[in-house]
Amino acid sequence: MKPAHPGLLKKSPGPGLPLSLPVACSLDIFGDRRTLLVIRDLLLGRSRFRDFLSSPEGIPTNILADRLERLLEEGVIKHIPAADGTKRRAYQLTKKGEALRPVLIAIRDWGLACCKQSQVLLKA
Repeated sequence: MKPAHPGLLKKSPGPGLPLSLPVACSLDIFGDRRTLLVIRDLLLGRSRFRDFLSSPEGIPTNILADRLERLLEEGVIKHIPAADGTKRRAYQLTKKGEALRPVLIAIRDWGLACCKQSQVLLKA
């Protein structure tokens, strides 16, 4: 039986490089709930630590700090100066992070179609 989406099972990116399935690799970076919510918030224009803490789903400060650090290390987000001129830093999606916009839109659309208690938070 052929897989429905054979592209999900791509081989290694080149000779001598370890096999890393694209979906598994991607999920290692952004596949947990809170990381996706941080990315969603960045797409909605939130940029400060306190902004992420005020999300309706709530995220503990230690978990938020960890997720932001992981996204920084992976190049999904970057530090930028805060818009209010304070010494605090803000966060912004990189080009790599912006590439997740259609992924979040697809997840939103799926949630609207399949989850009874969904509300639209991300505008296409």
